[in-house]
Amino acid sequence: MVDRKFLAVVRREYLERVRTRWFLIATVFGPVLFGSLMVLPALLASRNKGAADASNIVIIDATSTSLGARLSSQLAGGVTAGDNAPRVVPVAPGAIAPAESLATADVMQERAKGYLIVDSTLITTGKARYAGSNTTAIFDMQRLERAVQRELVALRLEGAGVDPDVGRAITGISTNISTERLTKQGRGGSGQVNFIVGLAVAMTLYMTIFIYGLNVLRGVLEEKQTRVAEVVVASIPATRLLAGKVVGVGAVGFTQIVLWMVIGVVMYYVRAPILASFGVASTPLNIPDVGFSTAATLLGFFVLGFMFYAGLFAAVGATINSEQEAQQAQMPVVLLLVASVMFVQNILMQPDGTLSRVMSTLPFSAPIIMPLRMTVAPVPTSQVLLSLASVALGAVFTTWIAGRIYRVGLLMYGKRPTFREMMTWVNRR
Repeated sequence: MVDRKFLAVVRREYLERVRTRWFLIATVFGPVLFGSLMVLPALLASRNKGAADASNIVIIDATSTSLGARLSSQLAGGVTAGDNAPRVVPVAPGAIAPAESLATADVMQERAKGYLIVDSTLITTGKARYAGSNTTAIFDMQRLERAVQRELVALRLEGAGVDPDVGRAITGISTNISTERLTKQGRGGSGQVNFIVGLAVAMTLYMTIFIYGLNVLRGVLEEKQTRVAEVVVASIPATRLLAGKVVGVGAVGFTQIVLWMVIGVVMYYVRAPILASFGVASTPLNIPDVGFSTAATLLGFFVLGFMFYAGLFAAVGATINSEQEAQQAQMPVVLLLVASVMFVQNILMQPDGTLSRVMSTLPFSAPIIMPLRMTVAPVPTSQVLLSLASVALGAVFTTWIAGRIYRVGLLMYGKRPTFREMMTWVNRR
């Protein structure tokens, strides 16, 4: 039978945080942010035409060919859907510097957005140079680079004796490779979408564990500073008080994640009607099929991972006396958690590599790495169970250590204890 005092602690920790305005804001803001990421890219893509005057550039052509004129024709309304073709300035190979000085003056006086230099180097090595005020416009620069590459290839084909019309047809071909993930259950959606979803799952777990782990630390510190702990410990054992705090705060994070999942699913289904109201056709997102067992496993990793880190944060909170000390004392625990995120990119590149398998079995990194691997690639059940067992054992160990330190450190004031003193608390009967 569960102790009523323990349930009272859990209820207090849970309701104290759920009833706050910030919990409501964070619970609603998270899904709204992810929902906007489902809608805004499609809306922006349908209206993405670049800057209105970005075709107002100067092409300094020192190739002694028709490349400059061909680029101007290609970019007329191309780089940015403008109405005017870029101005071409044919120059001799040794007269690039004066022409560049004049073009720089035009850019500085806002008569042009920039200038493109094409010379013999472009013909032989494929390298050109652009300078202007719109170099940070990634969309425009990509269109400009594609236009240069297309016309250069066409020019080389014509030089090799290929018919100009055939050359233009060949260079006008564009490719787009779509990826699809295959699992034991069949087709599993787009590989790129799985990549994004996996990253979102990892970062959500990281942020939730980090934020609510700090909540445990601050809750313990507040009880020490207000001397409330002295009264509470008189009626309930310190270890049970710690367990109540961890379960209560963890339940808040669990509630938030479940609400995020529910609201996220709702926003996924209302995405198409929202885009239709703006006159934009929606394309299927191919969200990975996450079954009940997978969702339960992901939530299990959050619960166990939170218990692992919450115990460490609680132990830190019991050994400090002020917020200033907390900033320094929490760093070892925070670095353990951050170490998992530092390798996310490597895990995404090789989800079945040695590094991925090792980090998904370590108790401090498994709560982040294994859910990430499960989302982006099939993982053997044996590895998932091993990872869960590792985190569970780690959570039991850190909770036991934290309970030993908590029962003594909660009533200690003044000087921060040394590591040797804390080990003495752990070994005390």
